[in-house]
Formats: sequence, structure tokens, C-alpha cells
Amino acid sequence: MRLPYLRPALLLSALAAVRSGTAAEAMLSSTSLNSCQTDSQFSASLFNVVYTPHNNSASINVVATSSIEGNVTFNVNVVAYGYQIISQSLNPCDLGLAGLCPMTAGKLSLKFNFDVDASAKDQIPGIAYTFPDLDATVRVVLNKTDTHETVACVEADVSNGKTVDLLAVKWVLAIIAGLVLCSSAVLNGLGHSNAAAHIASGALSLFGFFQAQAILGMMSVHLPPVVQSWTQDFQWTMGIINVDFLQDIFTWYQRATGGTPSTIFDSLTTVSVQVEKRALSMLPEAAVSVYRRSAALIPRAAVGLMKRGNITTGSGSYIVYGIQRVAFRAGIESTNLFLTGLVFYSLLVVFTVGGVAAFKGFCELAAKKKWMKSDTFLEFRNGWLTILKGILFRLTLIGYPQMTILCLWEFTQIDSPAEVLLAIFFLVGMTVTLGWAAFKVIRIARRSVAMHRNPAYILFSDPHALNKWGFLYVQFRASAYYFVIPVLGYTFVKSLFIAFAQGKGNVQAIGLLLIEAGALIAVSVLRPWMDKSTNSFNISICAVNFINAIFLLIFSDVFDQPALVNGVIGLILFFLNAIFATVLLIMVIVSTALVFYRKNPDGRYQFMADDRTSFMKSQSQLTGTTELDALAATARKAGGYYKPGLDLDDDNESISSDSMRRRTDGSRLSMPTGTSPEKGYQQNPPRSPVDPSVPLFPANGSSNRSVSPYGPSSASAFRAQNNSTPTSFRAQHNASPWQRGAGYDH
Repeated sequence: MRLPYLRPALLLSALAAVRSGTAAEAMLSSTSLNSCQTDSQFSASLFNVVYTPHNNSASINVVATSSIEGNVTFNVNVVAYGYQIISQSLNPCDLGLAGLCPMTAGKLSLKFNFDVDASAKDQIPGIAYTFPDLDATVRVVLNKTDTHETVACVEADVSNGKTVDLLAVKWVLAIIAGLVLCSSAVLNGLGHSNAAAHIASGALSLFGFFQAQAILGMMSVHLPPVVQSWTQDFQWTMGIINVDFLQDIFTWYQRATGGTPSTIFDSLTTVSVQVEKRALSMLPEAAVSVYRRSAALIPRAAVGLMKRGNITTGSGSYIVYGIQRVAFRAGIESTNLFLTGLVFYSLLVVFTVGGVAAFKGFCELAAKKKWMKSDTFLEFRNGWLTILKGILFRLTLIGYPQMTILCLWEFTQIDSPAEVLLAIFFLVGMTVTLGWAAFKVIRIARRSVAMHRNPAYILFSDPHALNKWGFLYVQFRASAYYFVIPVLGYTFVKSLFIAFAQGKGNVQAIGLLLIEAGALIAVSVLRPWMDKSTNSFNISICAVNFINAIFLLIFSDVFDQPALVNGVIGLILFFLNAIFATVLLIMVIVSTALVFYRKNPDGRYQFMADDRTSFMKSQSQLTGTTELDALAATARKAGGYYKPGLDLDDDNESISSDSMRRRTDGSRLSMPTGTSPEKGYQQNPPRSPVDPSVPLFPANGSSNRSVSPYGPSSASAFRAQNNSTPTSFRAQHNASPWQRGAGYDH
């Protein structure tokens, strides 16, 4: 059977939106027929059409409902990237189509193959089969022949099987981000703290940009197909990863805890799913009106269920947008999305803890078997529990955008009572934890300013505080220690708009624009990061995020611009972000690789203006005396360098005002009567000994530490004013100067 009247629709297929994967042969397909008119009298709940040009054949599987009676004409329009390329009027009676001339009311179910006119293949450009994620639409308007009244309007998006949503891209990005973060940890363990801080800062900024790309895909505004696929490449940063057996477990858990899982994927053989390409306010009027009428008829008690369910049209097909669109494209039921993100984040934490513990055991074994030098990773081996705390805090900061969005969104879905409790626990727990950590950093920095007129003095001289709380401030200059508060506020407010404004594309677009504009202005004025290159790196990321917010505002159609503008802007957004992400990746990879090729990795980076290196311990400064100090600590039953407690409020573990007053108050320099050195060490064991020949507070103005090119620090001036003599003080107390400087002498 030959149906030449379908040529325009198939031509549009060549210029349409794609789904996923790489096709083995050229093909064009469509999986849904959407209504584009209020009270459309023709609709399809199932619509699958596939055209293969090599044999000019097409297969059709349609389940439709029609209430039209009489003769009609078809006005066919093909639009690619907002530009109309075909407009044609067809009469089904002239084409000899049984059942359509005249049309009769009733349910129509068709499943067949047919031959397409050979000329159709010549009209379709070759690029239509190869360019990924093409944005095109075929719209058919049905008009009564006698009265010219419009009785129905339907449109279809088609695919060529090519997309930028590729599994290989996701794996490459994840592996690179993971390797760079591990590299920074290794460098820090080897004592190259300056190089490790720079690499970690770049890796975290890169990961943050990836998360910002993923968040773009969660917006419920119009996203062209190429933008949807591009943002889908980064959804792994939000924990949205599809593993079949885990999805079965999540579905079982939801049922067991009183929830009702969605079954959208089980219905694909009988119901179409419309992947929303417009903001909800710009959806076909039929879909919007059906949704609004349905909402008005639903009892108040069932409103909660309506919020958590997928929106359906009058024809029975589903509409997915925003976060639900992301879940559908990932092959995950929307009711399983929250658990998916939560479980993968939890697995990341568990595997990280296991990896750190395993590395600790390997290091001890390697040192015992003489596979490596006994002082290699010595600081990590002695204080690995405190370092592990810092790693867990860093993972909390990395996962905060992901869990904040998913937890807040779960409050609107209520998939099950148990999942809501999990959302409350994780949201409150992570927010309180990061807030407490930020409070601790600010408290320590203010104490340092009050006592030494320099926040870097205590922030970077105490290895315990640096390893535990440093994740919040090492990437910033010392005077911008507070900047973690705006960062957390930025993340939380942004998450509120994403989670609570689903279905309100205009609100999301305007809110995101204001948030990104504020972030760009703040970082451009304050320049809070550690040095010029790091500031430029992060400011450029904020600038691209702001440009993306402008594009999203355009996609929301608040300016009522022509559809062609949206098509062009979609391509610009894709190419801009793809090029920028590639540049960031190259910069991070090259920077990391060069560090490992240098004999002294810290030498690649200049001294920071806050003079933090003057206070930080470096592995290159350690000598054999460190091992003697460690041996002495063990003999005194100190049990290690760091207290293994898990408390958050560890003022006794870090530099406190009381310990610093002992240093500056001459009346407290002597031991209390009747107290032996051994007893004092048993009560307050040393934490982080270093080579006594390289004291933190050198006497007679001599030091093996490199001199900062920025001149003497304020801390040095403070010591000169108080005329302290650390050498005699250490001799009196028989303690390492690092223990005194870090507050471990009490």
C-alpha cells in the first residue's frame, strides 16, 4: 500500500527531535502524537511511526479516538528549529484513504507496514539522518470541508536515532572528575598541600559546573532536544543513575512503606509519553485545559496524589517535564527518582570510607614490609580518622545540591511516608552539619583575627583544624573564610526554585536569572578564591551559568519571540556549554598532569597573598626527628597524633583562646606544681609533631622555611611585639613547637 499523503510528515521526521542511542541504519521515527488545540476531536493514546529510507518503507502502530464525522482536509506544516519549511493542504478523498473520507466517530486501531513514495527519500537532506537531536515538528490541522471549521490539531516530534546523550560521555566525565579528586588527596598525603589545594579547588569547581548543567535539565521550561540530551549527560552528578535491579528494590520498598509506584514504563506499549518541549504555560492548550479541568474535579483529599502523579491528557497519554522529564529520559520511574539519588549518594559515602580505610591498611602494610619509606604518607597514617572526617564533610558539601533538590522535591511528591522521613533526615542533617562546620570556621577565624590580626594564622597552622574543616575555606583566600556561607545560601535558594516551582517555568527562569546574576556580581567584586587564576576559573563558570539563565528565560517565552529564536538559542547554548566544558576539562587535566611531573609540585604555584604557607606544615620539612617524636608519643601512651573522637565541637582539639593565652601570658608558662611532664602528656597527648629543627615560631629569626615574597606576616609582627622565646618555652615544656602552635599543649 502506498500513502503519498504522508510525505510531508515523514519529511519533518528528518528534522525532528531524537531519543537515544546510535542507530545502525538511517531511520526516522516518532513515538507520540500530541494535541495542539482545545477540545480537539482527534487524539491518539499510542503513536509509533518508523521510516527507513533504504527500502522506502514505514511501519505504523496507532491507537486513536475520533469524534469527527464528515469530510475533512489536512493542513500539514513542517517546522524545523522554529522555521517553517513545508506547508501543504491534503484531501484524504483525493488520496483514496478508506476510513478518512468521510471520517467517522469511534476508536481507531491500526498496525501495519506500507511503502512510501520514492520521491520522499530525495526530499529529505542527508544531514537529517546524522545530526544529533534535531528539533523539528510536524503539525496537522483538520478542517471541515464544508464549513472550514478547525476540529482537531495534532503534532508529532520525530527522531533519527542520533543523540549527544551518550553513556560513554558520562563515564569519561565521571572518571576524570574522580581521578582529579583522588590526585589532590594523594598530593596532600605526600605533604604538597599547596598543589593539592589548587587541584582540589579546580576539581570541585568543575564538578559544580557539571551539577549546574544537570540542574538546567531539571527546569520545567522549554528545552530544545539537544539541550535536553546535553544536560542528561550530567545527571550522574545528581545521583540519577539507572540500575535495573536497584529500581526493582526501590519499587518494592515504596510499596512496603505505603506508597504507590508509578508504572509509566509498563504502559509504553499501550500509551504514548510526550517529553515536554515547552514550558507548562506554553503546552498545547488541549493538554493545559485537560489538566486544569481534571484538577478542578479532583477532591481536595486527592490533590496530593495529583501532585505526585504524571500528568495525563484527555487521550490518556502522559506528559513529563522538568524533573519527571529527567527521570523518564534516564529510564527511571518518577516515584523512584528520590531513592535513586539518595542511595547512590549513600553508596558514594560508604565506598569512600571503605577506600580510605583500605588505603590506611595498605600504607601500614607497605611500611612494615619496607615497600615504601616509613615516612611516606606519615601524616595520613597517624591522623587518618581526622582526615576521614574532613573527607566526609567534603562529600557532604559536594552532595548538598543533589540532596537538597531531591529532598525538597520529595516533599511535593510524597512517594511514601518512609521516603518523606528520609528526605527530612538528609535535608536537615546535611544542612545542620554544613552550617555547624561553617560556624566553626568563622569562630576559629575570628579568634585568629582577634589574637593575631590575621585569620590565616590559626586556620592554616593547626593541622587538625585544616584536615577537618579546611574543605570549607582552603579554596578561598584567608580573609574570605566566610564565603562558604553565601555558597550554601546560593545552593539552598536555587534548590527551592527547582524543587517547588516545577510546572511554573516562568517563575523558575526569572528566579534562576536573579540568583545567577547575584552570584556573578558577588564573585566578580569580592574575588574570594585563593589566587588570580582560581578566581578567573570560577568567575568564568559563574558567567556561563548566568548566560544559561538568560537562555532559559528566553525559552520560557516571556518575550513572546518567534519560535525560530528558540531553535537558534538552543544550538548556541549547546555549543557554548560543550566548548566551555571541554576547555575546563583540558585545563584541569593538564594542570594535574604537570604537577605530577614536577619534583616539587608546590613550586608550580606562587605563594598566596594571605601568607598561608608560612603557617602550614609541609612534608618536605619533616626529618627523622618526626619519627622520634612519634616514638616518644607512643612511649607516653599518647595513642597517636590525633584524638580519635567523633565530636563536632572540638575546641580542645584545635587552637583555642585558652591555649593561645598560655602562649602569650608569661604567668602561665611554668608547669603547675606537682605535675610531671609524663602526667601532662597522658592527659593531653601530642597531636602533630614535626621536626624541632624547623619550629613554627623560630628563635633568633632563623628558619629553614622559605620566606614569603609578600613580606612579614602580621603574626610575625605580633610575636615580635610580645618578645616571646619559643625555644626556652619548648625546653620548659618538652613539647614539639607544632603541638604548642596548634593548641595541643593543654
